[in-house]
Amino acid sequence: MWSKLKLYFFTIRHLTFTQVRYRIFYFVRARVRKIIGFSYQKRTAPRSEEIHLEESLPAVPSVQYQNGTFCFLNLERSYKDGIDWNDKTHGKLWTYNLNYFEYLHIPTISKEAGEALIKDFIQKINEAKDGLEPYPISLRAIHWVKFLTYHKIRNRSIDESLYHQLWILVDKREYHILGNHLLENGFGLLFGAYYFNDAKLYKYAKDILIKELKEQVLPDGAHFELSPMYHQLMLYRVLDCYNLVKNNSFFDQELLSLFEEKAELMLGWLEQMTFENGEMPLLNDSAFGINPTTKELVGYASRLGIQEKVRPLKESGYRKIKTANYELVADLGKIGPDYIPGHAHSDIFSFELYAKGKPWLVDTGTSTYEASARRLAERATAAHNTVTIGAHEQVDIWSSFRVARRSSPQLVLDNQEKISAVLDYVTVRARHQRTFFFGDESIRIIDEIEAPEAACAHLHFCPSQTVRLTEHGLTTALGEILILGASKINIIPYEYAPEFNKRQAAQKALIHFDKSLEIRIVPI
Repeated sequence: MWSKLKLYFFTIRHLTFTQVRYRIFYFVRARVRKIIGFSYQKRTAPRSEEIHLEESLPAVPSVQYQNGTFCFLNLERSYKDGIDWNDKTHGKLWTYNLNYFEYLHIPTISKEAGEALIKDFIQKINEAKDGLEPYPISLRAIHWVKFLTYHKIRNRSIDESLYHQLWILVDKREYHILGNHLLENGFGLLFGAYYFNDAKLYKYAKDILIKELKEQVLPDGAHFELSPMYHQLMLYRVLDCYNLVKNNSFFDQELLSLFEEKAELMLGWLEQMTFENGEMPLLNDSAFGINPTTKELVGYASRLGIQEKVRPLKESGYRKIKTANYELVADLGKIGPDYIPGHAHSDIFSFELYAKGKPWLVDTGTSTYEASARRLAERATAAHNTVTIGAHEQVDIWSSFRVARRSSPQLVLDNQEKISAVLDYVTVRARHQRTFFFGDESIRIIDEIEAPEAACAHLHFCPSQTVRLTEHGLTTALGEILILGASKINIIPYEYAPEFNKRQAAQKALIHFDKSLEIRIVPI
């Protein structure tokens, strides 16, 4: 009980006043509303406007729908007797995806099929649960407006339902969570405001978007939750909003310059972080197949007339080194914003390494958001290319999206040839200093530990690589890893998770040492 109380204390102490106030307010309000039998009263929707949008992006290939069968997150579900919009068979994230309606933008879906899906949801909306939470309403509003606009659909019953949902969203704005959730609320409200030319909805959207974009987009262009996957998603939304405001004259287009500025910065960060083969590092909560690729986002931005604005990688804590032989992305920063670390992993000093355009040393990835041992394992220190000290974690990861005590690294030296940083653990009296030396042909990593227990460096190899022990360290098809200072080296299996609900057998090396370890990585 005491341990659980400490976890709650060290989690709650980082929340903002706004988060605490709204959590209490929503908690009390929900119980009062239940007692009095509250229900939302439908508003009469104003006449929808004929808005204009340039071509956006299609649904990502992992979002599939055909003849009553949906597939999201690599999990399929068929409905022969009508869609169950509350279906929890595959977990809440799958249910959310069902209610997002991104599948309206599958290139093969017809106008008639898409409109039928919308009407089916409207017919069953009184039974909807997860679908009337603010996050799915936000995304659904964007996807409905885009679909209705592209297909020139003007339907009064759809408009009435959408307007009703938008005002439920206003009532449930996610100030108790903040981060990308609140930003998505703002994006959804903006699309609704333009679709109905509604000044009140616009004010709610504007109040969120101006404040949150200024805070959530860091000076180097990164989204502040430090997940490359969410960065791509947020950039996609910013580009869609720029598209909306640019092509319609409502509200004096006053947010146009804000969206342009943030899109340019976010695009610059994205292009720096993307590997030569087009893939992003799977740092923090990241998975392939959830969002448009860098190439698609760059192409969309170009069609809108937006070019990247490159700032040196700094505030995000990420660093990218690229030579003719390799590309390395290192994580030397905080795990994320203190008040919303839900998508953070215990991965300080971890890195991903590509050689000759191919993945070599990779992050374990993210296969689930469901509360489970697997979720905790994928967020743990040992799931990343960094060092564990005894059985201690760098930060107190717990539950699906919570972090209690958290350590923060301090940079000692930072240039193109050498990067060094120190981490003082908060979970145990220990210090870890990791130094990267970058040469044209190789990389040296030196780990120095001050701790009462032995340490272990973890190296996770891409599934395509077979790892063999040698006299001097390890070897794979992409190169050699020379090791000095190890007391023992083990090669063990692990499961690589490049996508949700998709795992691949791979190998990792456990390199045990006491006080210091030197690893030299030599790509072939």
